[in-house]
Amino acid sequence: MGRVAGKVALVTGAASGIGRASAEVLAREGASVILTDVQAMGEDVAAGIRKSGGKARFVAHDVSSEGEWTSIVAGIAKTEGRLDILVNNAGIAVAGLIHELTLEQWRHQMAVNVDGVFLGVKTSLPLMRKNRGGSIVNISSVAGLRGAANLSAYCTSKGAVRLFTKSVAIECAVMQDGIRCNSIHPGLIETPIWGQVVPGANEPFDLDAMSALRVPLRRKGMPADIANAVLFLASDESSYMTGEEMVVDGGMTVGST
Repeated sequence: MGRVAGKVALVTGAASGIGRASAEVLAREGASVILTDVQAMGEDVAAGIRKSGGKARFVAHDVSSEGEWTSIVAGIAKTEGRLDILVNNAGIAVAGLIHELTLEQWRHQMAVNVDGVFLGVKTSLPLMRKNRGGSIVNISSVAGLRGAANLSAYCTSKGAVRLFTKSVAIECAVMQDGIRCNSIHPGLIETPIWGQVVPGANEPFDLDAMSALRVPLRRKGMPADIANAVLFLASDESSYMTGEEMVVDGGMTVGST
């Protein structure tokens, strides 16, 4: 217990799935957590954390809005006085054949998955630098490491997060500001995003069956599997890691090029 005690963390997309699990484990390990999401049920998650003795508050947040990012970070500076951990988790999946995707769909995917991460880092860095240190964790995907049919927009966005992470890591290292930046690449994880990836399917989407076929460990991952990786990268235990990509996929990408 207490692996991030005394730290302040901001987790986007924290109303469900990986974001929720990350917020809960960071709070359990001693961090004061600001949860953000476009979904109002994020308030219920924050309330649950407080009921369990943790420190948490929720703020409604569209990560593609620069104004909202500026307001949220200013609120953290005023209320908590510092920011030590940023988890850029919020994301969407736009599926479809390339020739059928609209430019609007493409841009919406990039606005949330890429612009949201850029804006999070851009607005948070000045506050993090005031305390000469911190950890940024960007949630990418195995789809950011290799292509997939029907997911061109999603793969592109997650690949962008991967390389943006490395650029941030090098820039912070050159500035010697004590801030590290790493990415996590989940595989087949039980989260609500699968409802976006397979919209209008004739039969219920079976993640267990897909995992049994595609994952060497023969099972799907759970949000807690990714949240534990977030905790490690957010804590001082990973103090010599920056610009790295942590793959948590049950072996899916082992041997891939």
